[in-house]
Amino acid sequence: MEFSREMTKKLQALLSPIRRAINDYNMIEDGDKIALGLSGGKDSLALLVCLATYKKFSPNPFDLIAINIDLGLGTDKDQQQKIIDLCKDLEVPLYIVESQIGPIIFDERKETSPCSLCSKMRRGALCTKANELNANKIALAHHADDLMETMLLSMFYEGRISTFAPVSYMDRTKVSVIRPMVYVEEKEVIGLAKHLPVLTNPCCANHTTQREYMKNLLKKISKDIPIAKDRFRSAITHPERNNLWTQKKDNDL
Repeated sequence: MEFSREMTKKLQALLSPIRRAINDYNMIEDGDKIALGLSGGKDSLALLVCLATYKKFSPNPFDLIAINIDLGLGTDKDQQQKIIDLCKDLEVPLYIVESQIGPIIFDERKETSPCSLCSKMRRGALCTKANELNANKIALAHHADDLMETMLLSMFYEGRISTFAPVSYMDRTKVSVIRPMVYVEEKEVIGLAKHLPVLTNPCCANHTTQREYMKNLLKKISKDIPIAKDRFRSAITHPERNNLWTQKKDNDL
């Protein structure tokens, strides 16, 4: 697949932090078979293009496939075909898994806060298909802004300081989850996604979720404090920069 000069420039802006994250956390090893969770949104499409490109010069040879979990919400088939064509152009095998996750959540259970359950069900379907295809790792397209939003959600709604890890292992399914875009800012993803066939999100809860509120909150804070997101991200990714309460010895006081 040939990229335009503008798209190549946007792609390079993502590849540098992605390569750094892969190296920092040893995300990819020789012989890995990586299943990329491809929703068709801007984040997963950007990661698809980046990993397909990175695969060409990676010091550790690996196989890359893409898995799309169709939620049963009436995906536009013409749009879906564009995703199929993109994977074909990138020489990344695509597997589409039909599901009834959407109808179960919205019609049967009538969830008013569907994101958590939807995420668990999609992750389960993704892991099941990855196991079937003998993939040992799953790549998810969470970026640096997601990292911060997740911590805010955890603090405000769960009363704990927590967020997702760059690499994690799931005992039940025996696969590792990697997040190569953990150092990438959302604005860089948006820049690349403008050149990609992003699917329209069919979810009726789109833009009305708790995460959307946190996203807007971060934007507001960043207007008032331009360095806020950079400092927030650094506090998460550099453990020596946090100073949470611990039991101190007398000679430490």
